[in-house]
Amino acid sequence: MKDSENKSISRRKFAKATLQSMAGAIFLPTILPSDVRWKGANDRILMASIGLGSRGSNELEHYILPLEGSYSVAMCDVHRNRRDNWTSQVNQHYADKGVKAPECKSYLHFEEILERGDIDAVHITTPDHWHVAAATKAARAGKHIMLAKPLGLSYPHFLILEKAVIENNVRFHYATQQRTFEHMKAGVDMVRDGKIGDIERVDIWCPGKNPVPSPECQEVPVPDTFDFDRWTGPAPLKTYCPDRVTNNSSWFQYDYSIGFLAGWGAHPIDIMVWALKDQVSGTYACSGTGKFWSEGGMYDNIYSWDVNYEYENGLKVHFVSTDLFDDMVAERKEEAYNGTTFYGTKGWISLSRESVESNIPEIHKKLNAYSRGNNTMGKAFLDVIHGKTKELCPLDEAIISDTISHMGDIAIRTKNPVSWDPVKGKVDDKAGDALYRREYRKPYKV
Repeated sequence: MKDSENKSISRRKFAKATLQSMAGAIFLPTILPSDVRWKGANDRILMASIGLGSRGSNELEHYILPLEGSYSVAMCDVHRNRRDNWTSQVNQHYADKGVKAPECKSYLHFEEILERGDIDAVHITTPDHWHVAAATKAARAGKHIMLAKPLGLSYPHFLILEKAVIENNVRFHYATQQRTFEHMKAGVDMVRDGKIGDIERVDIWCPGKNPVPSPECQEVPVPDTFDFDRWTGPAPLKTYCPDRVTNNSSWFQYDYSIGFLAGWGAHPIDIMVWALKDQVSGTYACSGTGKFWSEGGMYDNIYSWDVNYEYENGLKVHFVSTDLFDDMVAERKEEAYNGTTFYGTKGWISLSRESVESNIPEIHKKLNAYSRGNNTMGKAFLDVIHGKTKELCPLDEAIISDTISHMGDIAIRTKNPVSWDPVKGKVDDKAGDALYRREYRKPYKV
């Protein structure tokens, strides 16, 4: 195995030019749909993993590698040990199964992966601030995308990604795995079918933080096995310390995310968007309060919140962190650390990962007959690529969901009620609108 970081830039450019010059004879352009561009043994999809931290490794191990319909052929991460270790593990995985798979290779720069005409799809699980930039480049290269939640930090960049996905006929799979859970789908179908009547309000809750202290950054030299500049990517470049680049630090620093308002909120909010897309696609007002990490450490995101939304069509939504949800979900008999409760004119349905409840006995019984947590996210991605199913969570719904989180963050940060107009794509508060329009750092612009 030869690590791609040892390749020179000139060599990459030469290779790319050579491939392009030979396209008419051997290769097809990468902007073509994957099922046209490549046909392997048993028509298997060739997939690359970009980002191999705890989440990326977990998804690779449990959702991607076991798939019968794909080969993992490229591993990319800014940590050399992660990408090299996983490259070795993937090759060994296929060898142990007696599968004659293409060799899996290691990469520091995911752009080199996108230049490969044989790769059909990418599985992106980078830190939040890289999600949209990496996905946009992948879409422009014609790669189908499975993107970790939450979506990102800047509304204009959402629109750039959406344009690239449409123009390059790319299939987009937002990795909110709860859409593959049987009890979730059944509950959403009942809400859509009017089983609890017209929906008047929705309660949503999720964890606000991990119980960890906010560290101070003590600058030290960057290890030679880690590319800190590339980890930072489009975000502002700060001093390096090991505590800055942990999972918690990427979640709780505003340069890289808006915290669990979106990082965890993406899951229960997505369930609402899934069920009520038409009702939550319009203009709405948002107000709320929240708590920030104490000053002195690196963490500067909101970790506890109580936010209310009111749509022009009359729908009301209440979104809180789990530390505040007790009174809001008093009617539930089972505890759940995250969930979405729909209140209709005939009754209510409450959906969480662990349980499902309703105050209508026949609905409660029917929903509880379904299995819990049967995660088939990887297979669902392949089915979407092959056109067997429609996109489970398309990009436009991911944008709606992420924007709801951002409006909560903006209302709390500005200490003012704000309104979101999806037609104009603007927050009515000038200072608030500026928070939803971040610039990418050079040379990581898209």
